[in-house]
Amino acid sequence: MKNKMNSKIDGRELILERVFDAPRELVFKAFSESERLKQWWGPRGWKLPVCNIDFRPGGVWHYCMKCMDKNQGEFYGMESWGKAIYQDIVENEKITYTDYFSNAEGNEAEGMPPSHITVIFTEEEGRTKLVSRAVFDSTEALKTVLDMGMEQGISETWDRLDEYLLTL
Repeated sequence: MKNKMNSKIDGRELILERVFDAPRELVFKAFSESERLKQWWGPRGWKLPVCNIDFRPGGVWHYCMKCMDKNQGEFYGMESWGKAIYQDIVENEKITYTDYFSNAEGNEAEGMPPSHITVIFTEEEGRTKLVSRAVFDSTEALKTVLDMGMEQGISETWDRLDEYLLTL
């Protein structure tokens, strides 16, 4: 991968950046359409068997990531549910949402920190610079998700997005 993800921590904010060799409209669609998300969302070895998305302000994205890779040992077969509630969407430019850990019914997981995420899509000579800014309620909440491997998981997820975009 020639375009690696860059990350920075600023207080209680995790800032991730990466450039994709695809037009902004295509990258935006990859984030906004269920059938596209199923092709790349999640770290390596994980699939998205459930992906219900109502892509509009106030809409909900409820999904399940499931580990399908036997080589991941104790993670094999594990499910990780999530829920996002969209606040603001500017087509091909920005998506703002609150991201929660949840259960299969969509109830927020107690004790797991939510994050307030803004994803910016910027056109750069036919390529797309993606910047994700995740703000947590505290530095401790950010540390909790970093200790769970969130940064590596997002890096692998964005690698999969890059691979998916190259097939289009």
